[in-house]
Amino acid sequence: MNLTIYSSLQEMTGRLDGALKIRDDGVDVLDPNVIRAELIDELVSTAVFGEGDVRDAARWVIRVIAPEMGAWPASIQDLYMASARGEYHNITTPAINLRMLTYDMAQRVFRAAKATETKQILLELARSEMGYTDQRPAEYASSVLGAAIREGWNGPVMIQGDHYQANAKAYAKDPDAEIGAVRDLAIEALKAGYGNIDIDSSTLVDLSYERLIDQQKLNSRHTAELTKAIRDHEPDGWTISIGGEIGEVGKENSTVEDLDAFMEGYEAELDRIGNEIGGDIEDITGISKISVQTGTSHGGIVLPDGSIKEVSVDFETLAKLSEAAKRYGMGGAVQHGASTLPESAFHKFAEADAVEVHLATAFQNAIFDSAAFPDDLKREMYAWLDVNRASERKDGQTDEQFYYTTRKRASGPFKRNLWELPDEVRDEMLGDLQPKFELIMQKLNVAGNGELVDRYVTRMDVDVPAPDAVRTFVKAG
Repeated sequence: MNLTIYSSLQEMTGRLDGALKIRDDGVDVLDPNVIRAELIDELVSTAVFGEGDVRDAARWVIRVIAPEMGAWPASIQDLYMASARGEYHNITTPAINLRMLTYDMAQRVFRAAKATETKQILLELARSEMGYTDQRPAEYASSVLGAAIREGWNGPVMIQGDHYQANAKAYAKDPDAEIGAVRDLAIEALKAGYGNIDIDSSTLVDLSYERLIDQQKLNSRHTAELTKAIRDHEPDGWTISIGGEIGEVGKENSTVEDLDAFMEGYEAELDRIGNEIGGDIEDITGISKISVQTGTSHGGIVLPDGSIKEVSVDFETLAKLSEAAKRYGMGGAVQHGASTLPESAFHKFAEADAVEVHLATAFQNAIFDSAAFPDDLKREMYAWLDVNRASERKDGQTDEQFYYTTRKRASGPFKRNLWELPDEVRDEMLGDLQPKFELIMQKLNVAGNGELVDRYVTRMDVDVPAPDAVRTFVKAG
């Protein structure tokens, strides 16, 4: 991508002149065709790689022109409440993590969604992924919304904070600081335009206790506290979709009894919080879904030869958990770590009535393993891993296993290298993704169901004030 990165507000406004007028309290879209065909690439490049005031201005411009051009940030909450009421069944939302070439990948997701006539997609990034991909929420939202503009997307853009997870080691040292860090990240994401946040304090489940409710105590308490914090900061008119989690991915499989124990504690904590503020449990809208563990692991399990071990998902248990979740007014159960499963298995998530499935590593692999991926760049990335991630190499691990499990961590340090690859190289590297996205959308039964989102997801625009530097610049004339 031939990056055009504005160096100043003066340069940016001059370049946008005639297509977009920036006011101190908003924008006027004058020529959407020019924005879509030319300028959005430059705005996204500046939003990602720019610095200071001009970077923040580019992010703000993307955020405010997206709804004007038909792509509006949204929450999936009301759709999941329809699932909870039994108004649709056997349709599973794909939640797709974009770790590399986010702007390019998001464009292909939107193309696939248009081709399959669906609007039921989530684009997400986890707390851990933010670090090694070098993408804070405002940057990620800019890339996703920019892609929606580029593709002429007309409808909701549902961006999700995935696995906003409490780190168990950090929590042990300073519980308040760690929960505070998760809370602050959720608020940052809301300000960036995220309509969906998945809280994950399942890392704090303590299996040393005999009673399940005691095992889930910290998980229940902090999920409730973070639910309240998100409700306190969600935009006016919005109900953010909040997810909880009872089983850490890659660990013991979840049970209905685990879910019941978690929900008993969670609802009691919400009740306590409601009473403290003079309300009751009905005053605080709870979680809309629950993530569970039924046999997968993030990224899959790599064998010594570099191939992925076949895993077996307990779809029967997943179905029971999804059914149990509806008893608590949730849309259903969520499956993580599923992208490396065989494509032939994806229809089973819809059959199990899972409300959502999270998909990441297989798409990253499609890029890394593409024949078009430049060999010299891959060698440079792997050499960086040898030096900077050597501590992650486990005893007896082959090079194939080490690079497979760690190469995602090179995506941030080499982000610009990837974005600057020639268009034809990036297009070839990403060539297999749109068909993959389309197939998954078909298998999960979201294909052809765009009207479902139209029926339940209502557009609610948010006032996004201009950065101080933009207001000052515009008023100065």
